[in-house]
Amino acid sequence: MFNLKSKSMIFASSFILLSQQTYAAEPLLVSSIDWCPQLCGTGDKEGYVMDTVKAIFKDSPYQVDVQTFPWSRAIKSVEKGQAQALLAPAKQEAPNLMFPTQEVGIQRMCFFTKSHSDWEYTGPESLAGLKVGLAQDTSIEELNSFIADNPDQFDFIPYSDSYLDISFKKTKFDRIDTFLFTYNSTQYELIKRNLDAEFKEAGCTTTAKIYMAFTPDAGQTSDVKEMMDYFDQGMKSLKASGEIKNIMAKYGLSDWQEFL
Repeated sequence: MFNLKSKSMIFASSFILLSQQTYAAEPLLVSSIDWCPQLCGTGDKEGYVMDTVKAIFKDSPYQVDVQTFPWSRAIKSVEKGQAQALLAPAKQEAPNLMFPTQEVGIQRMCFFTKSHSDWEYTGPESLAGLKVGLAQDTSIEELNSFIADNPDQFDFIPYSDSYLDISFKKTKFDRIDTFLFTYNSTQYELIKRNLDAEFKEAGCTTTAKIYMAFTPDAGQTSDVKEMMDYFDQGMKSLKASGEIKNIMAKYGLSDWQEFL
């Protein structure tokens, strides 16, 4: 037979368990890519975009659960509703998704060549006659028409964690003349691999905002709307606090808001 003390302990334990179940954080499934220093799938740092997202959702009603995929698969998983959010496309890269008001960073897409090359990007017309490496499913507003009209000039490389490695090798052995990728990521990898003397930046396209984009899955519309609103409010607060600058400093980078 239970005594009064035992009954009280059981009641208290049951109340705690019920409270944990009642207030358990809602899972927020995020599809991401390996895109250091924005999103780092390995190493002791997670990337400034991931740091920003986790700062926003810290102590929130949501439990962020991140899985890393190749870019095309990451986009499709969110389009199909298998995950609620994608990190971190420009609007033109995943037009079927839902975008919050607030961006989570920017991307400066730049061309890179061998260091002794005298070619420089000055606009789409300067690409005439060149073989260009480009990540598959990448959308660059000022180049989209040129790419559509001249697809044979482009080597569409599936985006994965080996994209830059493949691009460096193809450029080195003259299989492509130049490749296009985000400035921060390429410089980060060149320095990391001691290749910064072998390659150089050869001009950039326009700067685009990148986002935490959400699934259009009709069955999740209500939940996704709440997630987007929470993100927008959190991002506004983070910007106002000056924390973005501190996050970027961890990666030796300037506050991306300065380039908007």
